[in-house]
Formats: sequence, structure tokens, C-alpha cells
Amino acid sequence: MTHTLTPEHVAVVRQAIATRRSFALGDLSDLPVDRTHIEHILEAAHWAPSHGKTEPWRFVVYTGEARYQLGVAFGTAFRLLNPQHTPGSDGEKAQMKRASQAPVWIALGMRPSGKMPEWEDLVAMGCAVQNMHLMASALGLAGKWTSSVTAMHPHVAEVVGFAPDTKLYGFFYIGHPAVAWPEGVRQPIATNVRWADEPSA
Repeated sequence: MTHTLTPEHVAVVRQAIATRRSFALGDLSDLPVDRTHIEHILEAAHWAPSHGKTEPWRFVVYTGEARYQLGVAFGTAFRLLNPQHTPGSDGEKAQMKRASQAPVWIALGMRPSGKMPEWEDLVAMGCAVQNMHLMASALGLAGKWTSSVTAMHPHVAEVVGFAPDTKLYGFFYIGHPAVAWPEGVRQPIATNVRWADEPSA
């Protein structure tokens, strides 16, 4: 039995992929995100491929007042990374504020299976985040995978509650866009693709 989408469905998939964009925190509104939308996004992530069916991704969702805890963790991580700054510095305050700039923050963890090479589990987790981003975009929501040194700091991973064997790879934040949907720019596909049945240049 074949599994072939209709041309209309194929066009929708292509559109979803081609119009996915990353948004800066400052480009999000403070409107809350419907929980059902968040669940759709997590379900999409859960259907990502993983070699050996390891499903190595782990997520923790922060919304509402729970984001305050995350902001404090970002601020503490900034202090640990920048001991030359005095407590309460502008940098620390900026990191603490970040958590309130998006209605939803999803911690992105990867637990190596030990069954497959770790890089394969990491790629699987990346596929899960891509699915997450595609679904968010399809729902008209803005999002971005942020992986700054602050967002990936061991202190933040501890606050998130990941087990010691689960690595934090940043966060995917989600919100309603407060700006026009960005246009995309890519190089011609021939720049990055060579057909093996053609002679190389």
C-alpha cells in the first residue's frame, strides 16, 4: 500500500517548509498562546524520526508565572559566566527579562540512548525541534531555537530538572508575531547540490 499525498497536500507541506521563519524575542507580542496549540507543537515534535526508535528528546514547558523561575536561572547563569559584573548588573537584568518576552519557553533536552551513536540521537532531537517549528509556523505562531551560552548553562539545566544524563541544548520559544511575517532568502539550490549523474565542475 502506497502513501501518497494529494497535490494539494504536497503544496501545503512545501508552503509550510518554505515559510518557516525564526523570530527575535522583540518581534513577539505578549498575547498568551492557546494550550491546545502548544500540545499540537509537542505532538509534532514527538513524531520526529530517530534511529532505533530511541526518541531521545526531552522537553519541559514554561508558561505563565513559571517563566519567572526561568528568568532567575538565566540571570544566575549570566553571573556565573561573568563574575566581573556586580550582582544586579544590566546584563543580569536583561537575561532575567528574556523569559517574560515570550509566552512559551520549551527546554530542549537530549538523553543519549547508548543504543546509537550520540550524534544520531542529537540529530533526531534536531529533527524534533524542526517539526516543532514547522507546526508553530503552520499555526501562525512565531518561534526560534535559542542556544546561547546562558540558555545552555549547567545551572539552567539543573533548574529545568533534567537528569544528569540529559543534555540541555537551549530553548524553543513561542509567541504571536508582533511584526509582519519575514520574507525568506536562500541561495540558488544548485549552489549546494550536485547530481551524481553529472560531471563535477
